[in-house]
Amino acid sequence: MKQRVRAILITQNNTLLLMQRIRPDIAPYWVIIGGGVEDSDATREDALLREVREEIAGEAEIGRLFHQFENPKGETEYFYLARITQWNFDNKTGPEFQRDDRGEYLLDEIPLTAEALAGLNLLPEEISHLLREALERGDLHTTV
Repeated sequence: MKQRVRAILITQNNTLLLMQRIRPDIAPYWVIIGGGVEDSDATREDALLREVREEIAGEAEIGRLFHQFENPKGETEYFYLARITQWNFDNKTGPEFQRDDRGEYLLDEIPLTAEALAGLNLLPEEISHLLREALERGDLHTTV
């Protein structure tokens, strides 16, 4: 079974880095940075650090596992809380950025509030809901 990893990237300014996707004939939506675990990755955490480097030329410190679930494709997705210490979207290297048929990718820095997240079409909806709940409880900031 394929595994996917995602990094809930919290900046030093307590904002959240999200990838906005703009595709033809689909309303814009946001996703949490990450991707598939490859056979060459020693651990899920190694895969996550690789994905952060590829997608935003970033360096992150991985915290705890926030949530996991099985997506509609039957893949297990793991969402980790992480502190992002540096990034440069202009230096992204992931293979998805080389394809013209994938639409646009925009890196957004979003205020780390339930209200800000509620105003986004953050997918999957389950993780959006769980993040907003954690923010409303006030426990998201202290868990990374």
